[in-house]
Amino acid sequence: MAVMNVNPTRMELTRLKKQLNTALRGHKLLKDKRDELMRQFLERIRENKVLRERVEQGIREANSHFVLASAVMQKEVMDTALLSPRQEVYLETTVRNVMSVEIPAFSLTTRTADEADRYSYGFAFTSFELDGAVENLADLLPDLLRLAEVEKATQRMAAEIEKTRRRVNALEHVMIPRLQETIRFITMKLEENDRASRTRLMKVKDMMLDKAHHYHV
Repeated sequence: MAVMNVNPTRMELTRLKKQLNTALRGHKLLKDKRDELMRQFLERIRENKVLRERVEQGIREANSHFVLASAVMQKEVMDTALLSPRQEVYLETTVRNVMSVEIPAFSLTTRTADEADRYSYGFAFTSFELDGAVENLADLLPDLLRLAEVEKATQRMAAEIEKTRRRVNALEHVMIPRLQETIRFITMKLEENDRASRTRLMKVKDMMLDKAHHYHV
């Protein structure tokens, strides 16, 4: 690992030691963040799997009901029955911050003139299979929204995990080793300078003692 281009002085050594301590603390914090993000990411992956299976099953059941309803109802009658829904659906989107990752959160509310009536048609000319399809899809809507929320969360978490991983690796394999190597280099240089200074002082002392000896003689 190449050392940094710095002056080998005690002031520079002190500055680099502080920088190293900051880098080590940052490295630990980033590793903790990466590990917690990974934990939450895996939790959402498991939830995503359960939700997707439930949603796909619900869609299959709704399709089955629609196919059976189509077999006993005229297309025009079915289209007319579904044309004017009585239920109003309101979707509110907010953002939650999870480990510096902005994750969307969806809140669903519905409103009808009669809370017990979710069907947009009368029952005289429709099939109970159509009721089943509408019921399936209405019950499926919260899971669909939660699935969208979880999938978006996993996408953003995966991107943040990768970014954090790169920063951890840069600190662990580049910045921290380079700082440590530079600190060792400066320490060695300062020790060499100290030894050289002591050697010069000893020589000066010997010369002064030698002169003093000749003066007394």
